[in-house]
Amino acid sequence: MSRFTTLLSFALVFGTALIPPPVKAAEPAPLAIQGYDPVAYFTLQRATPGVVQFGYEWDEHRWQFSSAKHRDLFAADPVRYAPQFANFCAVALARGEVLPANPEYWLISDGKLYLFGKSKGPDLFRQNLKLNIERANQHRSMLPAH
Repeated sequence: MSRFTTLLSFALVFGTALIPPPVKAAEPAPLAIQGYDPVAYFTLQRATPGVVQFGYEWDEHRWQFSSAKHRDLFAADPVRYAPQFANFCAVALARGEVLPANPEYWLISDGKLYLFGKSKGPDLFRQNLKLNIERANQHRSMLPAH
């Protein structure tokens, strides 16, 4: 009996012991800020949807950009462009609540991007900017882990 026949017989007798289990596909990373381009807030001064072809994975999320240039700027310094409280409303967090943000409502202050859940969020946050930033940072631990 050849070596191959012996191995084949062994595999048939003992079943799938020699056949590796199928590799489970990794779950795709969650989409950051609903697919909006975080760099566009800084360069275009507007909320701009990104596209899949200009995607980049960072911090356990998939980020999308409106151009390769924006993707490359983000990849070089993601902390500079990422929103301060991920996908969560800065006003709500300042109040001790965790609510999702809408990327259409935003504010850049001191070079940092903040997102809000409602259209009045940026104005409310600006009313006492320093205190709101301080309170939101104090409540940062309330945010869910990735």
